[in-house]
Amino acid sequence: MVEPDRVNKSWSVDFMSDSMVGNRKFRTFNVIDDGTREALVIDVDTSLSSKRIIRTLEKVIAQRGAPDSIRSDNGPEFTSKNFQLWCEDKKIANQFIQPGKPMQNGYIERFNRLYREAVLEHICF
Repeated sequence: MVEPDRVNKSWSVDFMSDSMVGNRKFRTFNVIDDGTREALVIDVDTSLSSKRIIRTLEKVIAQRGAPDSIRSDNGPEFTSKNFQLWCEDKKIANQFIQPGKPMQNGYIERFNRLYREAVLEHICF
């Protein structure tokens, strides 16, 4: 992984899941700027479709501008036609990691670990 030399050069995105009291599952959609390691958004819901992901990213882009690229795994939300067309329209390059190689998305993996340790493991939802 090459360290970005400026803000908005690349963002990393990923999902996490956990459960609430009563075992109801929820997911978080996490977005960070690779250059600053700043958490740009954590969207939480029981279901996060590609259309929801696009709406979330649109809100972030409206506040700080679009990234040159987005790094993600090959999950269905990121490989969907909706997401691919949206990226193409926004001129955002998709950088998919290789399947089974989460460390190719190391910035978001580190964030996810810290977020789980600091928040998810200490708060009962």
